[in-house]
Amino acid sequence: MRAVLDIVLIVLDLYVWLLIASAILSWLIAFNVVNTRNQFVSAVAEFLYRITEPVLRPIRNVMPNLGGLDISPIIVILIIMFIERVIAYYIYPNVI
Repeated sequence: MRAVLDIVLIVLDLYVWLLIASAILSWLIAFNVVNTRNQFVSAVAEFLYRITEPVLRPIRNVMPNLGGLDISPIIVILIIMFIERVIAYYIYPNVI
């Protein structure tokens, strides 16, 4: 059972890194640092969008409009950190 919890923690950590990569890539695209006509950049952007948008969209719908500032990835990262702490401190020690 601990192996399953370890896999869950690894997947949550990986998702945090995907959220960070998605935010950075969106900044690079917004400031014209990378060209979205490039096939590789387009494929990476599409992958990150498809993997992160289902989690970010409900939070964006609940959040008030802050202009051009999108803090939904930060909120998701904080939620993931909370879930990781609950698993590490309360669930993991009680599993044999």
